[in-house]
Amino acid sequence: MNKSILATVFVASLFGNITFSSAQLNLANWQIGANAGIFVYQGDLTPSRLGSYRTLEPGFGLYISRILSPSFILRTNLARGKIRGNDAAYDKPTWRQQRNFNFTSPVTEISELLVWNILKNNSNETGRRFSPYLFGGAGISFLKINRDYSNLNTAFFGDGSDLQNGLTADIGHQLPKRMLVLPLGVGVEYYISPAMALTAETNFRYTFTDYLDGFSQSANPARKDSYHSNTVGLVYKFGQNKGLACPTMKY
Repeated sequence: MNKSILATVFVASLFGNITFSSAQLNLANWQIGANAGIFVYQGDLTPSRLGSYRTLEPGFGLYISRILSPSFILRTNLARGKIRGNDAAYDKPTWRQQRNFNFTSPVTEISELLVWNILKNNSNETGRRFSPYLFGGAGISFLKINRDYSNLNTAFFGDGSDLQNGLTADIGHQLPKRMLVLPLGVGVEYYISPAMALTAETNFRYTFTDYLDGFSQSANPARKDSYHSNTVGLVYKFGQNKGLACPTMKY
């Protein structure tokens, strides 16, 4: 058989299979979303347990979700942002200005989340516009940590101090390029139509490292570093548009 005929048959068969497969796919249980906001570093270079809101950095996220039930959603999440910490951003205690450590790192995070809609309203079953939800899961963050200790006032701390000995140990420690994270968060959804909703979320990431900021022994080795994000976004729910109704036939 002529090769061009074979190629034509193959392409026709391929597109036929794709069309058939697409027809079988039920999009009613899927949704996509996007959000944007701020990333907040939490660690040794800030005195606040809530994180360093003086060194905020922008971030954004994309996700696709599978609705399992009115209560639960399985969500695959991609987030991209940056975290930053700087001792010099804080006047108290005074030794922070003298230690003067700082760092930056881009963050690319891939995670799988289980989302619980408290009001069982994943597809607007109850008709409520507001729906609060909780979520948790696991993921991997990819980092490129750039730490800076060049402005350390060594005279203030003295030769042979715990800080300088700890810094020597930190310099010899390999910084993580990727790490396991456990996201845990809360959000609220507001329906603006049956198929679209606005979202607002706070997403805390627990980590298993004290080197997110590049420092540990010279700072607070007993406290793990972490980060969180505050975002607003938009989610689109496939299959929720009612479309145009067929005209009523009168006889």
